[in-house]
Amino acid sequence: MTNEPRKEFNSSDSPSAAPRPAREDGARRPFGPRKHFAPRRKVCRLCAEKVANMDYKQVQIVKSFCSDGGKILSRRITGACAKHQRQIAKAVKVNRNLAIMPYSG
Repeated sequence: MTNEPRKEFNSSDSPSAAPRPAREDGARRPFGPRKHFAPRRKVCRLCAEKVANMDYKQVQIVKSFCSDGGKILSRRITGACAKHQRQIAKAVKVNRNLAIMPYSG
């Protein structure tokens, strides 16, 4: 490093000083982090359809709670309540044992 004087940038020199296009309503976005929208609360599909008990014979419903690789989807993904998630897990395991559903992809 040499002891050269530090170069001062003018506003016309820097490429980031180019004017930004204004929004349609003319307002500028405030500085700072963007506000994220609040996600919509998931509702248990089985509670909404008033399914009392989930069993292995309802294959189409059970398959909708599994991924393509054969894994059981979590409650966080599907939005199922704890009661129905336990019934889904049990039904999937019975279906795998009876060879109705594959263990993997």
